[in-house]
Amino acid sequence: MKSLLGKFLPIVLILTLVLSACGQKNNTNDTGTDNGNNEGVKKLKVGMVTDLGSVNDKSFNQSAWEALQQLNKDYGFEVKYLEPKTDADVMPNLLQFVKGGYDLTWATAFTLADAITQLAKENPDAKFGIVDSDIVVPNVAAVSFKEQEGAFLVGVIAGLTTKTNKIGFVGGMEIPVIKRFEAGFREGIKAVNPDAKLIVNYTGLFNRVDMGKSAASTIYNDGADIIFHAAGLTGNGVFNEAKERNSKGGKVWVIGVDKDQSLTFGDDVTLTSMIKKVDEAVYQVSKDLAEGNFPGGKVTLMGLKENGVDIAPTSKKNVAPEVLEKVEEYRQKIINGEIVVPEK
Repeated sequence: MKSLLGKFLPIVLILTLVLSACGQKNNTNDTGTDNGNNEGVKKLKVGMVTDLGSVNDKSFNQSAWEALQQLNKDYGFEVKYLEPKTDADVMPNLLQFVKGGYDLTWATAFTLADAITQLAKENPDAKFGIVDSDIVVPNVAAVSFKEQEGAFLVGVIAGLTTKTNKIGFVGGMEIPVIKRFEAGFREGIKAVNPDAKLIVNYTGLFNRVDMGKSAASTIYNDGADIIFHAAGLTGNGVFNEAKERNSKGGKVWVIGVDKDQSLTFGDDVTLTSMIKKVDEAVYQVSKDLAEGNFPGGKVTLMGLKENGVDIAPTSKKNVAPEVLEKVEEYRQKIINGEIVVPEK
């Protein structure tokens, strides 16, 4: 008996290892997380080119990149980003994904619209996505937001919270998308506090933290106690200036943008944030392509009604309950069409 066990045991072990290996091979087909809902979703290679800011801007670009990372986790998408440092880098960065055989190439800024339009026409078999643009090209899925509607709501908050009746706005470049932020914010303030003064400062760039800090310093020195920024990485400087002032005994606020920026900069300085759901848009359009439903040749427009913009859920930490009630009142008026927020 001992002799027979000695002969057959190695064979049993080998068979066990072979069966085990076969089972493992089936589990490695999906490089993402197998959530049981992957049927019909093709794994894609998706690239993303940012604006001249950083992918870690705590704002717009980061939100888009987090969407692609989630697609990697959920469905095994292969994802990559490139950060152009100058305008001259934009086209080579986009071409790197096109020539690399990526299924979809995202551009996360209005400023990249001309480059995307040119490349899309030159490469009709390639697929592109662009945020903050209304270009209509057959192989481009464009996503645009009604920033003015979300900005109106934080304008209501600012107008009812300010103690000095002076409120600031720091913008990046004076382009249509940022002007929509400014217009909505101005109208929201005016609706609840017509006596408040809005002080506006455009830095001209989205990637200069030092310029954001300087702009904020000027506005706070003029007596403002709240600043809303729509300036990407530059806006981080607004938070830096506010934190510095508060550490010296002052009390000023910043209204964040795109993401819930209280999660990065803290509740002590973030009054609220205007959420712009870039992540959801990038995620959904990319997934649509994987499912064979790419929305090329049209513009997807997202406002309050479409749940594309909002205020941060953490707003209740610093915003008075009665102010939030007023926000909800105006939200419904905008959704119902009783109020049409101007874009400029």
